[in-house]
Amino acid sequence: MTRAKFKVSSKTIQEAGDSKTYSVILYPVTSGSPENEAFFASTPSGTIQLSLTKEEVYQQFEYGKEYYIDFTLVA
Repeated sequence: MTRAKFKVSSKTIQEAGDSKTYSVILYPVTSGSPENEAFFASTPSGTIQLSLTKEEVYQQFEYGKEYYIDFTLVA
């Protein structure tokens, strides 16, 4: 397993007729604590972009907050 730490940098809602698409963009953390600097040393760049259809999932991502992302191989 590999763990990374990303921060929500953008949240948008796009409307098309009766439907909505919720987007969340996250970037790796770079500073602010020894833990963040350790994560930055391992994941210096990258982007995670999510396109969501459920508002309740979108609301779980808070702008400016940091989240752990775990990458685990599916066997």
